[in-house]
Amino acid sequence: MTKKQPESGLRSPERRSPENTPPECGSADSSAHTPTHEPNALLSRREMLGITGMAGLAALSGLSVNAAPQTAAARPRIACLVTYWGATRSHADWIIAKLMDGYWWQGSHTPSRIDIVSVYIHQFETSLLGQKICKSKNIPIFKTVGEAVTLGGKELAVDGVVIVGEHGDYPTNLKGQWMLPRWWIYNQVIRVFEQSKRSVPVFNDKHLSYNWDEAKWMFDKSRELNFPLTGGSSIPVHYRKPDIEIDVDTPIKASVMLGGAPDEGALFHCVDVLQAFVERRKGGETGVKSVQCIRGPETWKWTEKNPWAAKLLESVRANFNLKAGHFQEIEKANVCIVEYNDGTKAAIYNTRDVGWTYAAEVEGRNEPTIISMLEWPGPFSQYHASNSQPHWIVETMVTKKEPFNAERLLLSSGITAINMESNWQNGVYSPVGRRIETPFMNMKYRSTRGAQFNKGERPPNTPYMRGFAE
Repeated sequence: MTKKQPESGLRSPERRSPENTPPECGSADSSAHTPTHEPNALLSRREMLGITGMAGLAALSGLSVNAAPQTAAARPRIACLVTYWGATRSHADWIIAKLMDGYWWQGSHTPSRIDIVSVYIHQFETSLLGQKICKSKNIPIFKTVGEAVTLGGKELAVDGVVIVGEHGDYPTNLKGQWMLPRWWIYNQVIRVFEQSKRSVPVFNDKHLSYNWDEAKWMFDKSRELNFPLTGGSSIPVHYRKPDIEIDVDTPIKASVMLGGAPDEGALFHCVDVLQAFVERRKGGETGVKSVQCIRGPETWKWTEKNPWAAKLLESVRANFNLKAGHFQEIEKANVCIVEYNDGTKAAIYNTRDVGWTYAAEVEGRNEPTIISMLEWPGPFSQYHASNSQPHWIVETMVTKKEPFNAERLLLSSGITAINMESNWQNGVYSPVGRRIETPFMNMKYRSTRGAQFNKGERPPNTPYMRGFAE
């Protein structure tokens, strides 16, 4: 199945023909993984680029290839591992550019506190923008993931890893899951951690994997090897209206999340926003009991039979002064229904004209709590993306602490994966997906974090410096 050109800047702006796509990391039913080796054909082509060599790297970092880890006072040195870096709207460009040049945080430009010292690009030949930026910044592009995190040596030689496995020309399976090689890249990093007998913080953009078994393996390795793991969507830390956070132990009874969610990648943004709110409910997170996906006109039949969802949906429509029946006119309607172990309910709708909006029925309150994340945080020169996420990436690398519970990232990955399974059984599609019980998402934790979203003035129309003229 060929992945269609995305309409949103949150999806890939362009796709290229991959000559060296890694094999599928695993099916939804697999629990074991065979190590995948780097494709040799791609590596030999990279040698022709004439990238900065190890002598240049030593000059850049002030360290030898096999230097001991830096002291705590030094700026963390980060390896960035990406699938594709060929367009200004690609996640690799807006994330890494801001990690290099700083970001707009709480009303002002904030210099970065980390140094990008190595890059790996899987779809290298189509990532001309990334090549140009790295050359201008004197950042070496390595041939393999392993070389990028060891700086060409034999041991781990960086203080943090940023994985941006979003965008590029990768296949989509029958269920609509985009088979981006996030697990495949992460696995190469884990090999180095295990061989070096030490580990460093890891950021993984968006969901851990399209596959639950892979996502759970990734989370488990972070606990086994004792390193901070973070990632997910940029939308939970996006500007809000009103700019408030839900208090910890708020007695949330039911929630709806509305946003553009026609496919897996866009759905994840909505799921991650939902989880960022519901994890703060009374008693904390209790885990997910079941997930179900309903598509097409059946979406609205289900809504009519569930007054709690219909009432919250109507409250959002009225809040935005939209005409009656506005949401029912949307093409490709779908709803992801989530049941939690404590009885809390949630529904995620594919909608339009409300940005990303969360609405909650809270015990003891007559009116629902509605919080929206609207529009883009700045002009195109700011890459149409949140500045807040790069801020929290930097915080993770500097403090070596997770900015939020990594269990949330795992739950968001799992809900998204099971939603995509729901409408398919034995290769047969049904618009009314099966309700899949999820005892494997039976995890508990309590959120202790404070507000993490951006506030204040939006960024000006001033491009970040890439080291060369546009």
